[in-house]
Amino acid sequence: MRGLEYSSVESLILTGVPLGVDSHSLNLGEISGIVMEEYSVLIGGQAGDGIRQAGVVIGRIFSRMGYYAFVYDDYPSVIRGSHNFSVVRAADERMLGHRTRVDAAIALNEETNDRHRWRLYDDGLMIYDSGEVEGAEGLGIPMKQTTKEKKYPLLTRNSYAIGALAGAFDVPLGVVEDTLKATFRRYIEENVELAGMGHQQGSEVRTRSVTRKDSPPRPLMTGNEAIALGAVKAGLKMYVAYPMTPTSAVLHYLAAHEDELNVVTAHPENEIAVAIMAIGAAYAGVRTMVGTAGGGFALMNEAFSLTGQSEVPVVFVVGQRPAPSTGVPTYTAQADLLWTIRAGHGEFVRVVVAPGDVDEAFYLAGRAMNLAWKYQIPAVILLDKHLAESNMTAEFDEDLVEPDDPLLWDGRGEYKRYTITEDGVSPLAFPGTPGIVVKGTSKEHDEHGITTEDAGGVARMQEKRFAKSEALLTELRGDETVKVYGLGDVALITWGSTKGAAVEVASRMGLRVIQPLYVEPFPTWAVMEALEGVETTIDVEVNLTGQLATILEREGIRVDSRVLRYDGRPFTADELEEGLGEVT
Repeated sequence: MRGLEYSSVESLILTGVPLGVDSHSLNLGEISGIVMEEYSVLIGGQAGDGIRQAGVVIGRIFSRMGYYAFVYDDYPSVIRGSHNFSVVRAADERMLGHRTRVDAAIALNEETNDRHRWRLYDDGLMIYDSGEVEGAEGLGIPMKQTTKEKKYPLLTRNSYAIGALAGAFDVPLGVVEDTLKATFRRYIEENVELAGMGHQQGSEVRTRSVTRKDSPPRPLMTGNEAIALGAVKAGLKMYVAYPMTPTSAVLHYLAAHEDELNVVTAHPENEIAVAIMAIGAAYAGVRTMVGTAGGGFALMNEAFSLTGQSEVPVVFVVGQRPAPSTGVPTYTAQADLLWTIRAGHGEFVRVVVAPGDVDEAFYLAGRAMNLAWKYQIPAVILLDKHLAESNMTAEFDEDLVEPDDPLLWDGRGEYKRYTITEDGVSPLAFPGTPGIVVKGTSKEHDEHGITTEDAGGVARMQEKRFAKSEALLTELRGDETVKVYGLGDVALITWGSTKGAAVEVASRMGLRVIQPLYVEPFPTWAVMEALEGVETTIDVEVNLTGQLATILEREGIRVDSRVLRYDGRPFTADELEEGLGEVT
């Protein structure tokens, strides 16, 4: 990735390594037959133990060793007392998911040892807090006791454990120290000291030897952060949200960097206010995005329809989690697909993109913003919790995203906000433009924006707005709307973050993977082209009914089998491979 204008902020806060490094994006379909050098580590404790940050630190250490990294977080919807764990996977080839089994586990409490010891490979190592875990096998070190004796904050014991892991994996202490110094703003000396103590003890039971690669360090990023940055590169100036897992971090991230990114953030009293505020800002000419999850988007649906009627461009970030209702709010799902592509009342054009990794999240966020403003329609970025909150290696080229200019009024003649045009797109002007009135309305209207109930006028405006669909489809035919990995005659058709496990499994089994990036309008032409030579199609999704398969069958595309997961967890590559063995 080449440096962003705000790379100094990202390198220190997001990643611990500079963004300004050159790297190439690997097509995962090219790795068939290659055995990756890889390592997996689990760290677990109770909520409040800093597990998620510790997982990111471990991922950054592997990144500094030249590896790709992926960090999966599992946590319940309580603040303290329940079990949290993170799984960090690193490899010398790019991968987009974690594994079930691990080479080492760090247990900060007894529950982690009890729950996860089975995950260890036969030669795996359990590193545990000897003051919290009794009778365990592995490397016991007095993490909590030491921090108490030294009067250090309890969270610094994580650095003690990470140092021990690095020692057991033959990772140089200097790499650990550099990572800690780049990550923490407080108690840096204390964390470095404890890491050194742990490294010495871990070196005495060395179980792995991590080879340092020539590759430069690569930044880690979540899907939420990538969406924020992609939207900013496409001209985002205001972000409005009421925090709701799994997209809350978009608000937190942009709010923390308002000055550096030149973005205004707002946190209204509820999701209805969020959507209305965003529409008002966009009506005034401000590129605006909102973020929410299923329950919040449900509250926004009337306002979502208002964007269709008033032709005000707003981007909606919708993070999926298990439902209905509150469901399982901190876990993952892909069950809002059919609802999102038909959300709102009435008929109006929208675009819905579905990224599968952080690079796609960055690019598609920018594309969604530009398409919304070009066609004056709502756009939805539909992602799942697994992508929204997992940290993974980012390799996008930020120079590929920039704002596209919308169709603006040229200042000549009478201004009519809803001028009927061949492609349905009317020239934009904004309130405050001298000598004109810029109308915006929720009611059916004529070209000036004045309410009408005349039958012919109603029909003409319906047709005018819907004319955008043909223009949009024509433009998308020139885009990469579908990704294809591999050449097998058995194809896995999947979307969103599930593409990570699917591509990895396909590379080992000689299968093909077809991943739509756009789900509305659906790129049937591109999927049909991708299916040439395919004899068997298998739909792979994280929902109960196979919602992508429903769309495929609606478009006349045969689906032979479905491999589905709907327990709130994402597919791991090994679990998906086992599931495919039952249908192939």
